[in-house]
Amino acid sequence: MNGHIATELDHDAIAAEVLGALAARRQIAPFSGRLPGFAMADAYGVTAALRRLRTACGERPAGRKIGFTNRGIWEQYNVHAPIWGDMFDGTLFEVGGGAFDLSPLLEPRIEPEIVFGLASAPAPGMDEAALLGCVAWVAHGFEIVQSVYPGWRFAAPDTVAGLGMHGALGIGPRRPITDEPPGGWLAALSGFSITLTRDGEVVDRGGGANVLGGPLTPLRHLVEMLAGDPHNPPLAAGEIVTTGTLTGAFPVVPGEGWATAIEGLPIAGIEIRFASAP
Repeated sequence: MNGHIATELDHDAIAAEVLGALAARRQIAPFSGRLPGFAMADAYGVTAALRRLRTACGERPAGRKIGFTNRGIWEQYNVHAPIWGDMFDGTLFEVGGGAFDLSPLLEPRIEPEIVFGLASAPAPGMDEAALLGCVAWVAHGFEIVQSVYPGWRFAAPDTVAGLGMHGALGIGPRRPITDEPPGGWLAALSGFSITLTRDGEVVDRGGGANVLGGPLTPLRHLVEMLAGDPHNPPLAAGEIVTTGTLTGAFPVVPGEGWATAIEGLPIAGIEIRFASAP
């Protein structure tokens, strides 16, 4: 067993082990393989414990990441439904502000995503059109995900307990929701296409439809999940929500440059370069 966990339901101890492993840049065995019965309800209890520990250290919650919304990667990771995790002020950055340092992250991978900034709190039962009314701005971003578990091998509850696999989120220019494209945001968000390149070579293609049919659907799914969550708060005005990868998720290494091109959405592609190893 990696680390000491007092009981299989000790959410604080599990959270402390995860944070300790990340701070030491070491990986740990998945909890599902060493805590019999470790399930999603426990994992989201760990999410709440992680938030308590991180805020006690001065970090500020900034929003949520939604993961595994792209059905095309479910079999690869053996996760067959969306999950979510917290994002904090220290994990968000603006794309274009210089090379990003990967060294604090464990087995990092890149995911191009659509990001929403919330103007008001969405409510359970809202459809996509109503949810859009809760959005202040739309942006394109790169989420850099990581795995505290070796080789990206885990069960679904492990992904939740492992900070939702979140490492960092780089956000591109924000487009106000009032600046509506021809045909409207609903059609554009579900119909656009994206090309992902590494050092100028095409790596993958995808689009808005890959994330449960369109990025607003993962947002609706998150609202409904939180409505039944006894451990974690609902979404609030001002939160940033990133909605899942539009393509596959690909390993990244220092020195690489990644970029996207978008068609059908009034948002430009973005670029990121990873700092060269010293």
